[in-house]
Amino acid sequence: MTIPATAAPAKGTRLVDLFERGLDAPICLTWELTYACNLSCAHCLSSSGRRDPRELSTDEAKAVIDELEAMQVFYVNIGGGEPTVRPDFWELLDYATAHHVGVKFSTNGVRITPEAAARLAANDYVDVQISLDGATAEVNDALRGPGSYDTAVRAMRNLADAGMKNFKLSVVCTRHNIPQMDAFKALADEYGAQLRLTRLRPSGRGADVWDELHPTSGQQRELYDWLVAHGDSVLTGDSFFHLSAYGEPLPGLNMCGAGRVVCLIDPVGDVYACPFAIHEEFLAGNTRQSGGFTGIWRESELFRDLRQPQNGGACSSCAFYDTCKGGCMAAKFFTGLPLDGPDPECVQGHGEKLLAGRPEDRAGIPRPSADHSHRTAPARRRPVPVQLMSRPPERPPVSACEENPLAGLKIP
Repeated sequence: MTIPATAAPAKGTRLVDLFERGLDAPICLTWELTYACNLSCAHCLSSSGRRDPRELSTDEAKAVIDELEAMQVFYVNIGGGEPTVRPDFWELLDYATAHHVGVKFSTNGVRITPEAAARLAANDYVDVQISLDGATAEVNDALRGPGSYDTAVRAMRNLADAGMKNFKLSVVCTRHNIPQMDAFKALADEYGAQLRLTRLRPSGRGADVWDELHPTSGQQRELYDWLVAHGDSVLTGDSFFHLSAYGEPLPGLNMCGAGRVVCLIDPVGDVYACPFAIHEEFLAGNTRQSGGFTGIWRESELFRDLRQPQNGGACSSCAFYDTCKGGCMAAKFFTGLPLDGPDPECVQGHGEKLLAGRPEDRAGIPRPSADHSHRTAPARRRPVPVQLMSRPPERPPVSACEENPLAGLKIP
């Protein structure tokens, strides 16, 4: 990956200052292969459930991988939905790694059988993130659905038994699991995994439950102290840079990388500035258009605007602005706060004051662009049963209009 000549750093320039101007290729690219999912997690950032019949074909997905290879993208974060229910998942994974694009994919573990785990452990260019949002079944299954805790733990056991080291246990932090940080760390250590913590954003279905699930101000401080104490042994992916205003910066870039060093490709090829901002306001283009992903990343007007120097707006007078940079763009957008204002979880309390002034009916607050939730799910927490298989299933042809994520599978 190269740095644009126009952005050549002056002596003494901080890395974060350079990255704010954007790079020739994203450092962290998230690609949601499908919206299909066997679960209906209450806080799903992409409102997943049903497959979108317009999703990229196998050949179109491979063409995107070819672009990523040419751009020298180091690795791609694969998500969804549940990426492993896509029939060509293994084919695309093998194609990416054969073309020098490493793959890190997130899964609820439903397809991580012993055979699948052995296959993954044999590929040095693959990393796996098992999603679990409670260190106990009681806490986890309330969000992710009955049986999802056991499924995730079984997947971790299979990966550990296959000899896979340092796969990730990925946790979205909520007010119900903040007290379980030590238990999460112990669980990760038990299976030779690394703990990865992610911030709860009001994105997708998360917009409906954010008010009741996001950590309290006291828990934010508790989480910050815990992260400082555990240093580099726990990954955060820059999720909590807003907490740096407590004093000591957390490991990482501590900046919003939207359109600068990160972006999202969704299942139909739409490219958004941020994985947590699936809304037309942050839509930069589609990989099917002339110029493909490369043209969007390097020429998009939206991305050009995001790479301009930021003035900080209402936060510029705050003594902590240089540390927290005003917080998360997506969190502000989907809670109805101004993008040049404080983060809704601003540790100085400025966000709380603005949140309190919102209308009770939340009128005028942006909503995520699409909802792929299961139509038949009366409660957002009911899972859809899936038969475990040791290899990618043989399926009859599936109609391009079919939205069911389990289309073609024979469920006993």
